[in-house]
Amino acid sequence: MDKSQDALVLLRQIIRATDMQDKEISRCTGLTLPQLMIMQTLRMSAPLSTGELAKEITLTQATVTSILDRLEKKNLISRERGTEDKRKVWVNLTQEGLELIKGAPTPQQDLFSRRFDDMQGWEQSMVISALERVAFMLDAQHLDAAPMLDIGQLDRPDTGLKK
Repeated sequence: MDKSQDALVLLRQIIRATDMQDKEISRCTGLTLPQLMIMQTLRMSAPLSTGELAKEITLTQATVTSILDRLEKKNLISRERGTEDKRKVWVNLTQEGLELIKGAPTPQQDLFSRRFDDMQGWEQSMVISALERVAFMLDAQHLDAAPMLDIGQLDRPDTGLKK
């Protein structure tokens, strides 16, 4: 097998691992990865405003609002309008939401971040450089992307596998 085939196999392994984890999260929780990430962020830092939450997980406020709508319908989060500033909406986990994420699998980007942070600075730079080159080779450098290993649209409806 030539080197380009080796590279394509590695890319496919990354894509498959991401897809498999997406299915595992959905099977265990009934949530998408972005929904789980929002809930985990709220678990650590709630209450947060919608804007603060969007900045924290590097998604647009519109995307976060769409995801929050779905989580609220499932009674996993609650939103409360601010008392001093009525424009601010504060988001919290409900008890049901807290219980759900206690048993959720650890997202791959958490494992990746820990392992990446353990690398030497020069190794980190090499990985970033190689990934930038791959993104360029796939003509993907212009695509907007959040720092999460997930496929598809981030504010897509959940699969509803677990209710």
